Amino acid sequence: MTSVADEAWFRDEALQRVLALLDADGGEGRVVGGAVRNSLMGLPVADIDIATTLLPETVVERAEAAGIKAVPTGIAHGTVTLVIDGKPFEITTLRRDVETDGRRAVVAFSRDWQADAERRDLTINALYASADGVVVDLVGGLADLERRNIRFIGDAATRIAEDHLRILRFFRFFAYYGTGRPDAEGLRACAAAKSKISTLSAERVWSEMKKLLAAPDPGRALLWMRQIGILTEVLPETEKWGIDAIPGLIAAEQALGWPAEALLRLAAIVPPDAARLAKLAERLRLSKAEGAYLQAWANAPIVKDDISEAAFDRLLYRHDQTGVAVRLKLALAVARSKAEGDFEEMARVARLGKLLERTANWKKPAFPLNGADALATGVNPGPRVGELLGKIEQEWLDGNFLMNRASLLARLKDLANA
Repeated sequence: MTSVADEAWFRDEALQRVLALLDADGGEGRVVGGAVRNSLMGLPVADIDIATTLLPETVVERAEAAGIKAVPTGIAHGTVTLVIDGKPFEITTLRRDVETDGRRAVVAFSRDWQADAERRDLTINALYASADGVVVDLVGGLADLERRNIRFIGDAATRIAEDHLRILRFFRFFAYYGTGRPDAEGLRACAAAKSKISTLSAERVWSEMKKLLAAPDPGRALLWMRQIGILTEVLPETEKWGIDAIPGLIAAEQALGWPAEALLRLAAIVPPDAARLAKLAERLRLSKAEGAYLQAWANAPIVKDDISEAAFDRLLYRHDQTGVAVRLKLALAVARSKAEGDFEEMARVARLGKLLERTANWKKPAFPLNGADALATGVNPGPRVGELLGKIEQEWLDGNFLMNRASLLARLKDLANA
């Protein structure tokens, strides 16, 4: 008998209070999904979702009677969030699908645990834990979890037809939890339905891709997505660029302690073309910050590893620091993958590492002059002000930022009166 009863998260007093509330007077509640899955895999448990036989209105009534805050986060779809000591628990009434169109489902409330399990996407996401901690497996999820096999519940094509986003979820969960080769039936069903991805909202697609790219190692998932045409469907920019840089990048992240950064992985598999990246950001509805990240990288210059410190400081002054860092990280990852037994590449790795460290510690100096200083020399307002300041700033840069304000003002007067 598989159980999570001894796990600290399950023994939490607030969770036990919620389960007792739901189990009273003929009702039943079970923890479902990620909390059970992660607990059995020895992974951290974050959000705790609970399924119940009670109608949402009943959940609210019981919670209020017990002095527990109830938030109707999705009551029309059967979901209520109970909050105890600031800790949220999402409670959803058992459901069965009445109608689906590949993007959304019409559901009916139910008391049938089997029907509720069978409407979910993957077997490892349909594991329940009852109030005594015993794990209830109605779809073969425990065996798949043991084998780290990511498999659709029942017929894969049917599950995908219910929600086309499940194509991307299949690969996202494979990236996090799968091993070996993806389930063959799942692969075939995803390949057959790949054109349906275009019917999904950009926000949903990017949300899934961002989670996938943030996996500890998304390399194998991306490889299979590429082989069956899914990656081209989502990111056509990768078609001729490829994903060959991913293994080296993952190795560099793990060796150097870099965080798993979805946008850095994205930069590794798309070309640094500002115009194409602007279209990508628009198509997938990236946030302004995400779009700016890609633009900063695309517009940053390629950095030669033998550049002098002074020249590199000037480069950092003229270009976005984040974009330069991305350029250096990708170059360093490539160099590391070539470095074994190659002393020249090993030296290049060392130089790139120092440049990256310098970038991280860089504080951009403020140019000491402004427009008012130019006008004070008697120059009329207009383009000449910018021209003069630009020339002085370049001289300040060429002098490695050493000219002080007094020297710069004197030089400004000379140029203005020339």
